[in-house]
Amino acid sequence: MSTYKELSPSLRTIMTPGPVEVDPRVLRAMSYPVLGQFDPEFTGLMNETMSMLRELFRTGNEWCFPVDGTSRSGLEAVLVSLIRPGDRVLVPIFGRFGHLLAEISERCGAEVSVIETEWGTVFDPETVIKTIHHLKPDLVAIVHGETSTGQMQPLEEIGKACRELDILLVVDAVATIGGTPVEADAWMLDAVIGGTQKCLSIPSGMAPITYNSRSEQKLLSRKRIERGLADPAVGRSATRPVTDAIRSNYFDLSQLQDYWSPMRLNHHTEATSMLYALYEGLRLVLTEGLEERFARHRRNEIALMAGLQAMGLEFYGNQASKLPVVTCPQIPEGIDGEQVRSMLLHEFGIEIASSFGPLKGRIWRVGTMGFSCRQTNVLQVIGALEAVLLRCGFRLPAGEAVQAALDVYAGK
Repeated sequence: MSTYKELSPSLRTIMTPGPVEVDPRVLRAMSYPVLGQFDPEFTGLMNETMSMLRELFRTGNEWCFPVDGTSRSGLEAVLVSLIRPGDRVLVPIFGRFGHLLAEISERCGAEVSVIETEWGTVFDPETVIKTIHHLKPDLVAIVHGETSTGQMQPLEEIGKACRELDILLVVDAVATIGGTPVEADAWMLDAVIGGTQKCLSIPSGMAPITYNSRSEQKLLSRKRIERGLADPAVGRSATRPVTDAIRSNYFDLSQLQDYWSPMRLNHHTEATSMLYALYEGLRLVLTEGLEERFARHRRNEIALMAGLQAMGLEFYGNQASKLPVVTCPQIPEGIDGEQVRSMLLHEFGIEIASSFGPLKGRIWRVGTMGFSCRQTNVLQVIGALEAVLLRCGFRLPAGEAVQAALDVYAGK
């Protein structure tokens, strides 16, 4: 007889930079019957999902589809498919996830150059552009919204410069897609990777991506090399090196796009229930309307900041480049940040995040993303944080924080 308990996870108010609360309609969609991956009904869902992703990424790209796996799978798929061993790659770093892009690029065999700016800031685009002109890389990989520091990098000028120099620009938009504008075409982004578990309010497990014909041309040239070397008509004496072939099978975009094309060439068994979740999550985003959704995220951000400021908390980083969906209050002197987080979780059922590396113990990170980005959640986290801080000995004007947030919602 089994002694294992029935699965019954605690109900939480999740106000982290991801994962966030999942819309109940998405959870319901995941419970629907499984279809075969080549069932016409299912391939119809695949086509509609690609269409919705084009609207989300604001692009006319043919290729908009999810990679099965967490957000990092999308990053790896794009980089391993576009980076030839020996390619020069530039990674501008302004937080933890820039270092991740550099690491993945190195694993792909690239000659990686990095430039760094102080955490809590972003790059003046001209600084990046000057470096691009100096290094002349084959590819630039950059984060759009850096959740480790709560900062968002302007991309339009960088995209224009890369296009003029025929350099591929790959963007990590995991934290921003669905919460703030991401303009794949207008900003001239060659490949963009999103995430499901943040502003889209879908469980982690798929990475929506898009890439344009410039990117496709490069990855297909590698695909032809790989197949050509295996073709007896070409033979092993071909001068094209086998090391130039895409090194991953699972993350080979040239094979994945064949799977998502009308050919439906079998590559892997699609994650059926996750595709249901992505479909429904995208439908909800587009039903709300992108501009309306961005405005909702902005309104809740402003209310949250008003409440935190009324408590006497200060914010980390340059507020002119603040990431709209992540707010980073500094932990007051003499306050144990982890004790506060623990009390919020265990006494109020609310989760906020700590941070990484040099910021660990210095800031909290509060996310206002997707389904978690609601007035009730914002008011709850403000009231609970005020109570916990008072309990921990931090002197603040009791009651003013929630009133400040309510003033924002009232339009005062």
